[in-house]
Amino acid sequence: MRPRASRRSRRPPRTSAGPSGRPTPARAKRMIGVGKAVAPLLVPYAIAGAGVARERWDLHKARRLGVPPDQLGRYTGRGGTLHARISRIAEALDELESGQDVRATGAARRFAQDTRPRLADLAVAIRAAEQMPGARRRTAFRAVSGELDRVEIELLDHLGIRG
Repeated sequence: MRPRASRRSRRPPRTSAGPSGRPTPARAKRMIGVGKAVAPLLVPYAIAGAGVARERWDLHKARRLGVPPDQLGRYTGRGGTLHARISRIAEALDELESGQDVRATGAARRFAQDTRPRLADLAVAIRAAEQMPGARRRTAFRAVSGELDRVEIELLDHLGIRG
């Protein structure tokens, strides 16, 4: 006679699937019952986890744009990054024009006054480009970005930072 253990090992392992590889109706009902019991316990944790994930994503986007998280809503859409750049340049021009900076010379103040209308024009161009088809929008955004690069370089020159 064979030992008992060998007879048990020949038995197929128990699975959630029936003989045809599909879950059985009884097993499905049992899983639904377990889900009904466990779901109310897990849903609050899932919601809290989603809130934390959203907060971290917002902080990441705000850091990437260089704006405070509470102002993130102002820079949404396809041109949001360019609008954020314009906003940061405008803040730097305010500081340059107000004379708080030691390097705020007459030429720097004139640069700030001359650049403000240009930034307003670029903001209008960004809003207009947001409505354009993809290829034209990308071309317009590249042109605006290039212009902002030039303004930033000139601003850094007026602040005494050479690139």
